[in-house]
Amino acid sequence: MVRAQAWILTKHFHGFPQDSDFELKVEELPELKHGEVLLEAVFLSVDPYMRAYSTWRMKQGDVMIGTQVAKVIQSNNPSFTVGTHVVARCGWRTHTVSDGTDLVPVMAEWPQDVLLSQALGAIGMPGLTALYGIEEVLGLQEGDTLLVNAAAGAVGSVVGQIAKIKGCKVVGSAGSDAKVAFVKELGFDEAFNYKTVGSLEEALRKASPDGYDCYFDNVGGPFTTAALQQMKNFGRVAVCGSISIYNDSTPQTGPYPYLTMIQKQIKMEGFLQGRWQHKHPESLKRLMTWFKEGKLRTREHFTKGFENMPAAFMGMLRGENIGKAVVAV
Repeated sequence: MVRAQAWILTKHFHGFPQDSDFELKVEELPELKHGEVLLEAVFLSVDPYMRAYSTWRMKQGDVMIGTQVAKVIQSNNPSFTVGTHVVARCGWRTHTVSDGTDLVPVMAEWPQDVLLSQALGAIGMPGLTALYGIEEVLGLQEGDTLLVNAAAGAVGSVVGQIAKIKGCKVVGSAGSDAKVAFVKELGFDEAFNYKTVGSLEEALRKASPDGYDCYFDNVGGPFTTAALQQMKNFGRVAVCGSISIYNDSTPQTGPYPYLTMIQKQIKMEGFLQGRWQHKHPESLKRLMTWFKEGKLRTREHFTKGFENMPAAFMGMLRGENIGKAVVAV
């Protein structure tokens, strides 16, 4: 019998998550049935969406949602041989019995010199989110000026680099001087610390006096209110996240920028990367090619130890990470 550890949501978050919202439980897993595999977590992801999704996708007592790179350590399923690695939506668990549904094998040609943790970052969901937001939602064109906030995060840092690959001017906003320095290292044309500028409106205008063709929004809230005023006519906005409100105990209301959107004829669209799941294999190969060519650079923020999952999650929500936040078991 295999003993698995799992982090449980003991109660729904009220405001910012607390240690008391989580409980570590141990359970014995059953023997494998025909068609099942036993997975062992290697890397686990912590992402902002977990805070938002927990509200409507989870009940108290559920295992915390999330994705991991796992190794197949036992198999009664010929599609998944022992020793192979998969990306699995198993949640915060050390070991999982799976029937193979929704398991995605790590690409067969994965280079040996690339950490498998990248399958949770630039060569995974965040990278796909960046790519589809740029190509499918924004329709970014060479010569466009793109604004992206949370620019040093797992998604934002990839967004800016893909935009540069496509020949665009990129302006990034981040929450510390170290993060601003990082995105400038990645090749962003302009970057600023939104926490220290005297006026967000002035910072946006200074970074691109002619305005913005496209805006990739990870933050929402007051930042977006200011950014919409700087959009060009027929501007396009991809709404990927709204981390500025995830931890609010009282929902925000307004202001409502409809008049600005009407006057400038702005297009705004929310999206999830799963809409283009049929494109994932080809898209992941493109991301890996850019990575190997040095056109897509990444930074990972590692936390060691499964016992530190809640701390890593809360640290990510505080913005302590630069790049992708990952827990290494």
